[in-house]
Amino acid sequence: MTQRLMIIDTDCGIDDAQAIMLALAAPNVKIVGITCCFGNTDVDNVCQNVLRVLSVCQRTQIPVFRGAAASLVGAIKPFKDHFGTDGLGDVLEDRDSDIWKKQVQEEHAVNALIRLVNEHQGQVSLVALGPLTNLALAIRLDPGISQKLKDLYIMGGNMEGKGNVRPCTEFNFFMDPESAYIVLEEYLCPTHLATWEFTCRHKLSWEFFDELTNQDTAASRFMKTITSKCWAFSREPAASIKDVLFGSGFVSYDAYAVAACVDSSVITESMECAVRVETQGELGRGLLALDPTGRLDKSHRVFVMTTCDLSKFRAMLMASIKQP
Repeated sequence: MTQRLMIIDTDCGIDDAQAIMLALAAPNVKIVGITCCFGNTDVDNVCQNVLRVLSVCQRTQIPVFRGAAASLVGAIKPFKDHFGTDGLGDVLEDRDSDIWKKQVQEEHAVNALIRLVNEHQGQVSLVALGPLTNLALAIRLDPGISQKLKDLYIMGGNMEGKGNVRPCTEFNFFMDPESAYIVLEEYLCPTHLATWEFTCRHKLSWEFFDELTNQDTAASRFMKTITSKCWAFSREPAASIKDVLFGSGFVSYDAYAVAACVDSSVITESMECAVRVETQGELGRGLLALDPTGRLDKSHRVFVMTTCDLSKFRAMLMASIKQP
C-alpha cells in the first residue's frame, strides 16, 4: 500500500480531535506535522489539545507547530464556545500550559508548513480543519507552495448558503474570510471541500455515537470524556442550528475531510466547479459562492463533496477509536 504523507492544519476542537484520530489510525498515512491555528479556542489551547490527542494515541513523535493567533484582517473575534472554552469540553484536568508548551516545536507553523512541503514536493496532502490563516500566510511567503502539494482538503464553507454563525456563513470561513478567499483563489492544486451542509446532511445516529464512545480503548474513553458535558452533543430536540436545519444526529464535521483524504472512495459524488469567498457584507461575509455555470470565468475548479458512503465512514470512525 502506497503511503500518503499528510499535514493537518487544525484549530483543534472535539471534531478535530476525532479527525486527527482517524488519520492516526489509517495504515496508509504518515502525518509529517500538525500545524495549529486559532479558531475553536486560542492557539495555545489548540496546541495543548493536539498534544493531548497524540498522547492518548501514543503518537507523540509527530511534531506540533504553533501558528496564527488571529485572522489576517480586523480585531480578534471572540471565540465561539461550541466545544467549550478550551475546545475540548472544559473537562480535562491535565492542562498545565507550561508542560504542554515544552512539547511544541520552536519553528512557527507557517515556516514548518513551507519547509515540509518543499522537502516532500508532490507528495504531501494538506488537510485544513480550521480557519485558513496559516495557509494564506504560507502562500504569501512561498507563492509556489500550492504547485508543490499533492492535494488540499478543506473542511469549511457552505454549498447551500446556510450558516452556523451567521445566516449565510460557516464558522471556519467566517473567522478569517480574507484567508479563505486567498486560499481558494491561489492554491491551484487539486482541492476538495467538505462544506458544513455536506457534513450535516450525512449525520450519524446517536446510537452509533454511543457505540463509538463505549469501546474499551483509551481513544474511546477520551472521546466520551470530552463530549460528556458539551452542549454541542446534546440530544434535545432543536439543541442547535444544525438540528433545526438538518435534524438531530451526530456530526463529526472535520472527520469527513480527513476520511476523504485517507480514502477517496468514501466520497461517492462531488460537484466540480469554480468557487469564490465573499469578503464583504454583514450577512454574507465569509460565504462560499459556488459557480457551476462558469460566470466567474475562473480556470481553477474545486471538488465540492456532495455524497458520502456512510458505511465506510462509520467503519473509519470505529477504527479511529480502537487505538492505541
